[in-house]
Amino acid sequence: MVDMTLRDGMHAVDHQFTPQQMTDIASALDDAEMDVVEVSHGDGMGGSSINYGFSAASTGEYLDAVAPELTDTQLSVLLLPGIGTVEELDLAAEKGADICRLATHVTEADVSEEHFEYVTDRGLEADGVLMLGHMAPPETVLEQAELMEEYGADAVYIMDSAGAMLPSDVRDRVGLLSDELSIDVGFHAHNNLGLGIGNTLAALDAGASTVDGCLRGLGAGSGNAQIEVLVGVLEKAGYDVGPEFFGVMDAAEEVLMPMLTEDTMPTLDNDSLMLGYAGVYSSFLRHTRRAGERYDVDPRAILTRLGEMEVVGGQEDLITDVASQLADGRDATADDD
Repeated sequence: MVDMTLRDGMHAVDHQFTPQQMTDIASALDDAEMDVVEVSHGDGMGGSSINYGFSAASTGEYLDAVAPELTDTQLSVLLLPGIGTVEELDLAAEKGADICRLATHVTEADVSEEHFEYVTDRGLEADGVLMLGHMAPPETVLEQAELMEEYGADAVYIMDSAGAMLPSDVRDRVGLLSDELSIDVGFHAHNNLGLGIGNTLAALDAGASTVDGCLRGLGAGSGNAQIEVLVGVLEKAGYDVGPEFFGVMDAAEEVLMPMLTEDTMPTLDNDSLMLGYAGVYSSFLRHTRRAGERYDVDPRAILTRLGEMEVVGGQEDLITDVASQLADGRDATADDD
């Protein structure tokens, strides 16, 4: 089980966890016998920028804060090719990372070949992550996962980045990969449709061998699967769970919660629900609200059209076009064709 509080949870706090806070959280997770803790900017190493938001400290400072606290718990980092560079990979290896997860869009695994080779050469476990997994049919997801396996991946995760999957979607994708790959399959849930725990259970039932979560469900959108809940649910369901249930509960309640405010706690509000319903990544939300105000268009209508267009990160410039077309009564999806 991988705890993402110090990576995906960074989104919820605008990437402002301090090194000391990371030390405290990592120590509590290690005490709770967490299998893996992931540390990075919310958008991966190299993500601290004007485009993705500046973090409170550098990647090196965060790794220095966390690595000494971990005994049996492994340290993971995330890198998105095109955002992070080999310099970050070198830094992670030097600072004691055990695992590097390389994440691409679900149809763009081919951009990661050299990165897998580099990570493997540095002696780290190299895991692949296929983001926005709902945006490709199971057969395409399998083709992309097979590429990552060919490149040397030790495991491949399906990431439901927009929280848009239903349990049947998860079973179809995870089940196919589990049947066809010779490496481990993992799953990363988001809770925008309220299915973070349910989808994680579906993934495990379909053959996933590892899953992600965050303390108190921190994460982008309405957050990830809440890991202390997940540990308890899996124990009740009869799974052999590594992390210690009471210890993870204590890490959430006694260590993380005093660091949070009402604004940083993930909630399943209308905005998050629409992101999951439309299947649109959370980075589109703020820009969509602004465009809706400017053109006097319901932001929900904009997000729905963007989902129909299957937009991905980096296409936020389309938001204004869609809002303008909706204001004029034109069909944005037809114009896009």
